Amino acid sequence: MTHTRLRARDIRRLLVALVLGGSAMSIANQACAVYAIAQYGEPKYPADFKHFDYVNPDAPRDGTLVLANPDRLTSFDKFNPFTLRGNPAPGLGLMFESLTTGSSDEVASAYCLLADDIDVAPDGLSTTFHINPQARFSNGDAVTADDVKFSFDTLKSPQALPQFSVYFAQIARAVVVNRLTIRFDYKVATREMPLLAGGIPVFSHKWGMRPDGTRIPFDQLAFEKPIASGDYLIDKYDNGRTISYRRNPNYWGASLPVRVGTHNFARIDYKLYSDAVAKLEAFRAGEYDVLVENVAQSWVRRDVGKRFDNGELIKREFPHHNGAGMQGFFINLRRPIFRDVRVRQALDLALDFQWLNRQLFFDQYKRTGSFFANTDLQATGKPGEGELAILEPLRGQLDPAVFGEMPQQPDTDPPGSLRANLVKARQLLAQAGWTYRNGALRNMNGQPFVFELLDDSGSGTSMEPVAAAFGRNLQKLGITMNFRTADFALVQKRLDAFDFDMTTVRLPDVQVPGTEQLSRFGSKYADQQGSDNLAGVKSPAIDAILRRVVSAQTHEQLADATHALDRVLMNGYYVIPHWYSASHRIAYSRDLGYPAKLPLYFAADEWVLSTWWKKSSANAR
Repeated sequence: MTHTRLRARDIRRLLVALVLGGSAMSIANQACAVYAIAQYGEPKYPADFKHFDYVNPDAPRDGTLVLANPDRLTSFDKFNPFTLRGNPAPGLGLMFESLTTGSSDEVASAYCLLADDIDVAPDGLSTTFHINPQARFSNGDAVTADDVKFSFDTLKSPQALPQFSVYFAQIARAVVVNRLTIRFDYKVATREMPLLAGGIPVFSHKWGMRPDGTRIPFDQLAFEKPIASGDYLIDKYDNGRTISYRRNPNYWGASLPVRVGTHNFARIDYKLYSDAVAKLEAFRAGEYDVLVENVAQSWVRRDVGKRFDNGELIKREFPHHNGAGMQGFFINLRRPIFRDVRVRQALDLALDFQWLNRQLFFDQYKRTGSFFANTDLQATGKPGEGELAILEPLRGQLDPAVFGEMPQQPDTDPPGSLRANLVKARQLLAQAGWTYRNGALRNMNGQPFVFELLDDSGSGTSMEPVAAAFGRNLQKLGITMNFRTADFALVQKRLDAFDFDMTTVRLPDVQVPGTEQLSRFGSKYADQQGSDNLAGVKSPAIDAILRRVVSAQTHEQLADATHALDRVLMNGYYVIPHWYSASHRIAYSRDLGYPAKLPLYFAADEWVLSTWWKKSSANAR
């Protein structure tokens, strides 16, 4: 079992990331006017490439794919995925495109999509994109530089998700050069900037425009259908519970190399279920085609039955090379009881991963020990020379432990034990002023140590036994943890307002860390409601390291800065880390096909949407 719930805000950010086609990307050093750019070295694919290696260019382009809600949302109330208020419909990423898109077998590359030419200034302070004259929106209008500028200005405004103002903070302006040419000017010349600009989702300036020429405010757009350039259109929807997309017969980009072999279904339907149990039963009954299983126990014990036995449903694990991200219990430092790092470390010592892995997870997981696990950006051992060059000027602001060995997560396998971990935890708590008396752990004022672990009700079947085991261990320390579940929408509102003690979150993984780290850990965003800085991290030292991350000019510089960031974050004990798997568990209908070659870096849901196909009944297994 695992719990990979993403907050709605993170889901929307992921949707945008999928539109961008990958992680943060950047440029080669020299000026260029080219079909593609890469962060380090050269793009994998040559100028005359026909399609990506991990697609089937001859895949059938017909049939209907039926999916369930890909996240915890059980209903939707808008078609605008770029604003904070409300819940967006699933699948909206199918409608939006950007100037460039990435490939899934490179960590940082960008190929022309809406653009057909990229020109990076010699000083790196601007990038000019020429728009493909064939590019069209769903209403038949040509995509113009004015539309790109409108999209950028809107997304960077207060009407859009606050993350956009973070991601695009160093893009000073978008300048319309002529009808099909747009230039982005930057405040700083970092390798990330040109590809951030190339990845901006583009939509028509007519989206939200009334017949009389007046405009609906962007943050008030609800069921006004997007006017965008992607190859799917909203066909129908019902009561915020179902939505259907159909391929646009006039889609402009079907023959582009980056689109060949992709989006092979004529229709894509979503059905939203009220909880995980209903969702699983519906899959076993044949109501939809693909189940991406994030719960190990369900994969072993519940994803079974007659239709699995007779081959109508197939289970397979697909390996990937994604960074693991960070899933864990996030601690809200805005609460006074959590401000002492020794308290947070003590809580970490009370989670017995080895017991959980044996008893609940069927030994399917590895313990997460880094914010960049499963990548070469994970810090190990003692700081190297490059890290020390970053850390030494900040020594007076950092815990001395940062300069020692990278902290290891508690272990209860022999010779380790839960008892030994709890003894250490009790010592840390006593040092922080918490002692056991009168039946509870209390501070010097006699107040008991009580807090709430907040989780959404849709995840109760997976996280409740974990919380129960964690709570039992905390009770041995005299700490009372109240586990509370609520509807996802209510939980989301509380997280946006930072009204929680501890909660379960998974930060989406990135292959190349960049500006998204600012929103997660930057001091500026600790008090900005709706930001990704859930823990409330406020550290000038971390801010300084973050600046080194986003300004890295080589992979070596990026690795040193990310290692330093990882080391400081892990020594801050802002999160009680959970676990990860290096494969995607997917159960699917036998009439679906997928390419023989897997991509390296991919999200399971997006991979199915973008490269699978419906087989003919004659060929179905």
